[in-house]
Amino acid sequence: MIGFIGGTGPEGRGLALRFALAGEMVLIGSRDEGRANEAAKSLAGDAPPGSVRGKANADVAHESDIVFIAVPYSAQRPTLEGLKGFLVGKLVVNVIAPLVFEKGRASAVRVDAGSAAEEARDLLPESTIVAAFQNISAQKLLVPDQSLDTDVVVCADDSDAKQKVMALAEAISGVRAVDGGGLANARYVEDLTALLLNINRIYKANSMIKIVGI
Repeated sequence: MIGFIGGTGPEGRGLALRFALAGEMVLIGSRDEGRANEAAKSLAGDAPPGSVRGKANADVAHESDIVFIAVPYSAQRPTLEGLKGFLVGKLVVNVIAPLVFEKGRASAVRVDAGSAAEEARDLLPESTIVAAFQNISAQKLLVPDQSLDTDVVVCADDSDAKQKVMALAEAISGVRAVDGGGLANARYVEDLTALLLNINRIYKANSMIKIVGI
């Protein structure tokens, strides 16, 4: 079971849809279970029947084997502190890119721990943290027949967890997983999101990344 904490936003719903299409069972979480159910229903027309359900965040954290954190960065600390007990022993995938916007321009937020993923590691010492999917277009994820043709950089200190998330990424059609090294490298991947958003603003596009030469 794959769960999404804060899964009602575009990124969470988009990844949930793509994993459901890849044959996974998915839970979408929210602080408000009603909102989670509505988000799950919004995917019902595209996802296999019964593959996506909505629940409260705590239930998603408890019932899922792999838990994605897809809340805004400002909500990361209180959310993870509240769910810490439910996430013991779980593989936690952090997709957060800490950003601020001014006059439509995105800027990366400096994080004392180094990155949102490293902060999550510090907040969840009994969980295994993997950073991935920060640079993938939510808009494209939500269109099931939209070709992705993108790389997903995966960073983690636990090699087995990293390989598991890389395999999960490549279950999505058009995605290639790239080993990004240890969790300390997550800061560079997170910061790249701000650049992509600003490029998208200039070109009115939904750009993603491809790494050549490997």
